Amino acid sequence: QVQLAESGGGLVQAGGSLRLSCAASGRTFSSYPAGWFRQPPGKEREFVATIDSAGYITKYTESVKGRFTISRDNAKNTVYLQMNSLKPEDTAVYYCAAGPNFGWVARDFDFWGQGTQVTVSS
Repeated sequence: QVQLAESGGGLVQAGGSLRLSCAASGRTFSSYPAGWFRQPPGKEREFVATIDSAGYITKYTESVKGRFTISRDNAKNTVYLQMNSLKPEDTAVYYCAAGPNFGWVARDFDFWGQGTQVTVSS
């Protein structure tokens, strides 16, 4: 079992930056790919970024490429999402997810955090 807890969300002006963290419990976390998804107000959950278990391979949804960076520190059991040049359309609840597959759809991930709110004002 892996338990995930996101932090780092908040209110930021357009053009600003935030770094989300996802702290994991469980000794097997380092063996799992991890990802970030988001759910904008009134919309369905969508893929944002994913990273393989070693931290070498990443994939992003088109709308965040060049602005967001996913990374992980397996020694700290933590995955990060650095978000720069934020836009109002990035406003959403952001969820961290883990394993077992490296992918970009929700069914690739078995473990989910509770989410953290990110609000970008114009």
